[in-house]
Amino acid sequence: MFTIKEASEKLNCPAHTIRFYDKEGLLPNIRRDDNGNRIFDKKDLDWIRLMTCFRATGMSIADLKKIVELALQGEATIGQRRAILEAHQEEIKRKQQVLNEAFEAVSQKLEVYNQIQKGNPEDRFLTYFDERP
Repeated sequence: MFTIKEASEKLNCPAHTIRFYDKEGLLPNIRRDDNGNRIFDKKDLDWIRLMTCFRATGMSIADLKKIVELALQGEATIGQRRAILEAHQEEIKRKQQVLNEAFEAVSQKLEVYNQIQKGNPEDRFLTYFDERP
């Protein structure tokens, strides 16, 4: 069993984030000790890690709540949960493509600067955009 401080340290997740997840109903199975302090087991930590990953990808609190609500209803809702995650995965793919293009643009601009500093000025801005189909 872990205290919130220990959970926070193990997950590298601020305690206030864990409290927020709990307050929002995203951690429905968190137990409390006799003093009312949250106590966590490994399964709780795994769930918090999952919630943190979903949030890092931009999943909304509303979608997280829906997943939790459906999970509490049992295996009959796996199809609905799967649909939410599949839609989210498609959104992540779209965002990743945008980030890949932005990364390439930054890389190209850095190369232009490198060439200028080496005394080989470039006459174009970003070849990446010129070469796209």
